[in-house]
Amino acid sequence: MPELPEVETIRAGLAPLLGGRTLTGVRVLHPRPVRSHPGGPADFEAILIGRTFAEPRRRGKYLWLPFNDGDALLVHLGMSGQFRLNQADDPLARNTRVLFDLDDGPDQLRFIDQRMFGGLALSSGGAELPDEVKHIALDPLDPAFDLAGTATRLQHKRSTIKRALLDQTLVSGIGNIYADESLWRARTHYDQPTRAISTRRAAMVLRAVQDVLAEALEQGGTSFDSLYVNVNGSSGFFSRSLNAYGQQGRPCPRCGTPMVREHFMNRSSYLCPRCQRLQRSDSR
Repeated sequence: MPELPEVETIRAGLAPLLGGRTLTGVRVLHPRPVRSHPGGPADFEAILIGRTFAEPRRRGKYLWLPFNDGDALLVHLGMSGQFRLNQADDPLARNTRVLFDLDDGPDQLRFIDQRMFGGLALSSGGAELPDEVKHIALDPLDPAFDLAGTATRLQHKRSTIKRALLDQTLVSGIGNIYADESLWRARTHYDQPTRAISTRRAAMVLRAVQDVLAEALEQGGTSFDSLYVNVNGSSGFFSRSLNAYGQQGRPCPRCGTPMVREHFMNRSSYLCPRCQRLQRSDSR
């Protein structure tokens, strides 16, 4: 699933293309992406026509496209959702699901989703912050993010450090890839109990998260295949800078010990068994 750098790359790509433009037509080619709309595909098409986009917004991994009437189009990218801007007469890419015709030119915004876990829904009154997103915490790159306060809340959770980083109500935008990368940088084992982590280490982990997310964003996020691309079709290149995620068997860039892959929450965690040892306490 796209994480903060990928979603922000998409948001930034859409911003100069959508702001101030009006929807002149909407066509749902497959009903699944609008499955949460109560009126069905035909009503979804009709209710959006004539609305004018404001600047796209994001919190963590959550994206929405505000309208200037106060509502918003809430976007869930799922595993493979992506937007592409095309000319209306361009051939349709495979797995194109919804078409949005725009005024002021022949441009057409297309929602493409191979695996169809993504979705689009109208959020009434959601232009500023959709109700569906209000429970999501600020992300580490938000100017209002409180690092010290988040570190304290992290320490008080009855959990482990990686589980806490993946908790979007504590800190948003982090998924499996960037959690592993951040914990490697902070020399912290993914299963370290949060209550055994010092204030210093909690802050160190969150600063590592900020650094990793910022660096990934500069490179357009992480793309392993064509399921994640920017609106112009370009891929992210942070996969070339990964130190931990997917690096099992390769030498740790820091100490040379072979990296390992361990089972974690029906997925995997990648770590250096020497640099990231599990500690009983972190009083240091």
